[in-house]
Amino acid sequence: MTQAGPQLRSRAEGLAAALPPLLAQAEHLASTVMLGAHGRRRAGMGDEFWQYRPISQGDEAREIDWRRSAKSDVHFIRQKEWQAAQSVVIWVDGSRSMGFTGDTERPTKSDRARLLALALSVLLVRAGERVGLANLGTPPRSGQLQLVRLADALTGALSEDDYGKPQTPGLPAHARAVFLSDFMGDMEAVEAALAKAADRGVHGTLFQILDPVEESFPFDGRTVFESMGGTLEHETLKAGDLKARYLERLAERKDRLDRLARLSGWLYKGHHTGEGAQSALLWLYSTLERAR
Repeated sequence: MTQAGPQLRSRAEGLAAALPPLLAQAEHLASTVMLGAHGRRRAGMGDEFWQYRPISQGDEAREIDWRRSAKSDVHFIRQKEWQAAQSVVIWVDGSRSMGFTGDTERPTKSDRARLLALALSVLLVRAGERVGLANLGTPPRSGQLQLVRLADALTGALSEDDYGKPQTPGLPAHARAVFLSDFMGDMEAVEAALAKAADRGVHGTLFQILDPVEESFPFDGRTVFESMGGTLEHETLKAGDLKARYLERLAERKDRLDRLARLSGWLYKGHHTGEGAQSALLWLYSTLERAR
């Protein structure tokens, strides 16, 4: 082996070590999902005509096809095939409630949400799509560097808020979106976010992540319930008496999320951390493929 061999290996190992561990986990999870046909024609250098589409916010005047636009009251953009990549924006709830797990052997809701968000991003980037996080404030991008940016953003600390509110600023028109949350907070905030998304022609998925304990309510006797941020507390001597009422309200919340999603042209799916991440990732990716 030449002297350059060990040096190259050392540099490669150093580079790999610098990658966020979350990205390595996401890459591994993504590799377990078999990608289907993407269903989009591919022109080698992007010279093939793809379609005309109405101009939207963010387009530049030089992109307008004036000959096609002259036949209508609307300005049209002449898209080439390489420009047909879709934008997907992912919001991951970073509130304190997402840090809950009912068993140290299970991931927290936040861990599962972050892993699914990044693994989904890996699949989308491999398929030629642009991906972004709602809280980054930057437009969706493609490429491995973008995945590193997303991984860095997703490994940050949870916020001080007890519950999260979906973020929609800068959501590109006609993009697709995925909201990953326990949706245990203010439902009006979810409704408002979906209304803003619908106004911009954005379709997507509400993906609710819960811990099995939150699904079954296995509490009895004297119990102190406290929010993850410590701002809410309730003590009872008969926790078992609350079970039926809790499960009824949880079912009502799920039903409301489902109805809000359907009214907005979105999808709703429930998932708990006792289930495998692979099936959840496959479902999320397949719904985005069908939405194309």
